[in-house]
Amino acid sequence: MRSIIEIFDIATGRVREVLAVNGRIEAPNWAPSGDWLLVNGEGRLYRVPLAKPGLEPLDTVPADRCNNDHGISPDGSVIVMSSHHEGQGSQVYVMPVAGGALRKVSPQAPSWWHGWSPDGTRLAYVAARGGGPVDVYTIAVEGGEETRLTMGEGHCDGPDYSADGASIYYNCDRSGHAQIWVMAADGTGQRQVFEDDQVNWFPHPSPDGRHLVYLAYPPGTLGHPADLSVALVLCDPEGGNRRRVREFTGGQGTINVPSWAPDSTAFAYVRYEP
Repeated sequence: MRSIIEIFDIATGRVREVLAVNGRIEAPNWAPSGDWLLVNGEGRLYRVPLAKPGLEPLDTVPADRCNNDHGISPDGSVIVMSSHHEGQGSQVYVMPVAGGALRKVSPQAPSWWHGWSPDGTRLAYVAARGGGPVDVYTIAVEGGEETRLTMGEGHCDGPDYSADGASIYYNCDRSGHAQIWVMAADGTGQRQVFEDDQVNWFPHPSPDGRHLVYLAYPPGTLGHPADLSVALVLCDPEGGNRRRVREFTGGQGTINVPSWAPDSTAFAYVRYEP
């Protein structure tokens, strides 16, 4: 497998290849400073400088089983990651961006991080509790009691905050197959943004509030598998003006987490080649 990290420019539609490597690299986050990406591969996290692209490993010890649910705080000072290294399922941890001691945030496993509130105070993630379905939760960055926002009405995943922090976008299959939904940050007012026959995952609002990008699987896809013919779809926050801007082999690992440039002019993603 070959992984190609690319950047799509909103204004021009041009694609810039950042880095191509053998093996599976996943889920680019764009640092708030604008000059590097955060990715994962083989259980590790890596920094990718945009001026001189390459994989620079980060010291996340003892988290050596990191998955593709990771990100960077709005002020650029903290990294959040999801890791299985304690052997109890995925849990959410934070550490200083320059490296240092890990601090567990999630109260139970399994938990997978997906979004950081714009004011830096809360994390949005998905979790399965008591053998139930995967639902959306939030929690203070400091930890403590988690707040459940969806109540088992299907598999809910990929929560990401709107630019103003007032809403959370996510995907859910409660209407038959995975579609894009939105709710207030406290879980009220849940509604489907639009309806089509594609299986839609991982909605990410742009920092300026003007755009939404998400991953579209072919009709009938179950879950969010890797290595299928997928598309990246760009639209406005209400689901209007939808257009498929990229089509390639991808899926799991392509755009699981927020990957917009801080100035909203572009987003990063990964496509794959056998």
